[in-house]
Amino acid sequence: MLKRRSSAGRIFDFLKKNYFLYVLLAPALILTLIFKYVPMYGAIIAFKDFSPIRGIMGSSWVGLKHFEKFLYSPNFDVIFMNTLKLSFLGLIFSFPVPILLALMLNQVRKTAVKKNVQLFLYAPNFISVVVIVGMLFIFLSPTGPINQILMHFTGKPLMFMSEPEYFRWIYILSDIWQGAGWASIIYVAALANVDPELHHAASLDGANLLQRIRNIDLPTIRPIMAIVFILAAGGIMSIGFEKAYLMQTSMNLPASEIIATYVYKVGLQSGDYAYSAAVGLFNSVINVILLLTVNFIVKKLNEGEGLY
Repeated sequence: MLKRRSSAGRIFDFLKKNYFLYVLLAPALILTLIFKYVPMYGAIIAFKDFSPIRGIMGSSWVGLKHFEKFLYSPNFDVIFMNTLKLSFLGLIFSFPVPILLALMLNQVRKTAVKKNVQLFLYAPNFISVVVIVGMLFIFLSPTGPINQILMHFTGKPLMFMSEPEYFRWIYILSDIWQGAGWASIIYVAALANVDPELHHAASLDGANLLQRIRNIDLPTIRPIMAIVFILAAGGIMSIGFEKAYLMQTSMNLPASEIIATYVYKVGLQSGDYAYSAAVGLFNSVINVILLLTVNFIVKKLNEGEGLY
């Protein structure tokens, strides 16, 4: 009677048989380990009175001192609410746009026209953030083309880049312009798998365009919409530092100072590494909580389909 191979033997045979796939996967795993997991060790300084001379392990423990300092600081309410407002408004206005673009592109039947439109929509994604912000300062400056047009009607320019009330909308609208086309790719790919016969049959039954979109196209991309929304909501506190920092001026600081820019200033500029690490860790914990919460809610509303 043949002996059953041990679990270790079966695993070894499986790895030996599929070793090439694991070789292909290895670079991604190694990079993730080095740049995502190994740096987590440095998060310990959030709980220490860190000194570069004594090092991480040599620095003394202070517990939650830095977290309490941030939570009770006079800037906490402003920084936290600025981050939350910018992220929440960005999610509300940015999330539907790629879906609408994909649905409209799906109705374009001429391949050449569709490709040209897609190229036009995807191009802004490849423009550097620095260039984007430079364009914003040029176009929205007091002597820029936008204000030149407004002055014909109002007689005076608007200080778009200086007034705090304009900062959020400029940030969000420029984000939509830059990223909505690229974000629509995943929905366009999903809609490409819809059988054209379904639309043809629905048309014969008298369904108009909106009814076909609602009953055929939207159910097709609903699982993708759920996953994208969960990931976006989970990173609601993780606003891109570069753009917010580049758009900051001394005048719009009440609206543009967010957690990411605050961490940069107190960490790298002021040298308070432990405090900045605590603020960054606080932000990450909030993101994890939001991710789990949104995933739970979406699974309840989407027939059990979520991120996991």
